[in-house]
Amino acid sequence: MTILESPQKLVPFKAAGMATLIGSLPVVEHSEALAWILNHTPEIPLWPQLPANPAENMLNQFIEGFPGIVEDEGRTFFNTSLPNFEEELLHFFEEYLLISENPAQLLDSRFAISHTRAEGIYQLKEKVAGLLNIKALKGQLTGPFTFLTGLSDQDHRLGYYDPTIREMAVKGLALKGAWQASFLKEQGYPVIVFIDEPALAGLGSSSFISIAKEDIAQDLSEVITAIHQASGLAGIHVCANTDWNFLLSLNLDILSFDAFGYFDRFVTSKDQIHQFLNRGGIIAWGIVPTTDKKDIEEATPDSLVRLWEEQAAKLTDSHRDLAAVLNQTLITPSCGTGSLSPELASKVLQLTRDVSGILRKKYFPPNWDDPAKSGESS
Repeated sequence: MTILESPQKLVPFKAAGMATLIGSLPVVEHSEALAWILNHTPEIPLWPQLPANPAENMLNQFIEGFPGIVEDEGRTFFNTSLPNFEEELLHFFEEYLLISENPAQLLDSRFAISHTRAEGIYQLKEKVAGLLNIKALKGQLTGPFTFLTGLSDQDHRLGYYDPTIREMAVKGLALKGAWQASFLKEQGYPVIVFIDEPALAGLGSSSFISIAKEDIAQDLSEVITAIHQASGLAGIHVCANTDWNFLLSLNLDILSFDAFGYFDRFVTSKDQIHQFLNRGGIIAWGIVPTTDKKDIEEATPDSLVRLWEEQAAKLTDSHRDLAAVLNQTLITPSCGTGSLSPELASKVLQLTRDVSGILRKKYFPPNWDDPAKSGESS
């Protein structure tokens, strides 16, 4: 069962080469993080994740409301042997079914994300009220595969292999994604929610040899559907190599990848990328490096613009030139900046802003009919 019986129409949105970020920042105060965000990506600001706060670790940030979850001396896990686990599990699914039938109750449900876990989303919503240059607001959510292969039960068995934990986690994360879309759209802007799935870099490896892609697709599709039915746009972010054909086959609006480090592998799926673009998909082009200090220090706006042009040229054809590719592109860092020094993170944000600005000025002349300005749907 999905969160809404009748999907709402998605708010029109066009990427048009605009800049946005990937989650984490290396600061302590959310107000400082939002100042960075609104200065560098004012058209598509996101709510910041601050790993300096343990409650905002990408696994811990979304655990609220799950039965049996335990945080103890640095370990977070599901304890299904707790005396009240079965009773709490029943309450969990009862509330899930209640919200599926009455979505208006979602915002005040157990699936909400608290100030303690995500103060940034509350401050973002307050900061952007009434701003005229906003084209969309961005949120993010730890994906079900990363969540379930990152957390285990009391016996150290991965949560993914327990059918009860898996079903609970997928449905809970789906509604947390829908909650973000519902919460942020109250300001009247389109909402994008990225599903962060770094663990999908291990897809097909010996570590997960027994996990079927069909099962992963089912879980991701449930989260994507919930975001869509809350009127949000759904993206998936993977910051390393993965099975791109698999991801491009999902009902995504946006695919976010590390273009600086993995474009050569991504482009091997050229036919599938074209199909994705043909149906209106957007590529979040992680052209700004975040992994290697030397790469960040040596990068310039001009060098990254040239790199984007070289890469994007490989996706052009008789029907799609560079301007058309850029029109379905978001410019982003390759990953979050939470593990970088403030100095390096600041440069990454500046590069992201400047690369987007240069590309848009070059490929979208002043008389160009910019859908991002007009609100025209893709």
